[in-house]
Amino acid sequence: MCHMVKCVAQMIQPEQVFLHAEPVDMRWSMDRLSLLIQQIDGRSPCDGTAYGFTNRNYSRLKLLIWDGTGVWLCHRRLHQGRFRWPAPGETLFRMSAEQWRWLITGVDWQRLCAKPSAQWRV
Repeated sequence: MCHMVKCVAQMIQPEQVFLHAEPVDMRWSMDRLSLLIQQIDGRSPCDGTAYGFTNRNYSRLKLLIWDGTGVWLCHRRLHQGRFRWPAPGETLFRMSAEQWRWLITGVDWQRLCAKPSAQWRV
């Protein structure tokens, strides 16, 4: 357990992440992903925001982030389970730093952030 905590502390921890809702080919390089951000999402990949991408099985995740001097492209693969991803349909999904931390650990961040139903009664 201590080893896992140490690894998480060393990971890039962006303040703002936009998830690209549609799955992409994980063979794509940072240039192809940057072009996707520009052409499809209408944003600059060098604006300091992190951009997340997943594959069709939701078992892999890529993070593209510009740090002021260069571009990082990080890749994470789950050995079991799937990443909880926004439903395809909207182009980009903005998530908080807290939601990002839950996502990369494989936890269903959508349930943790869900608002209680107004119709629920005891």
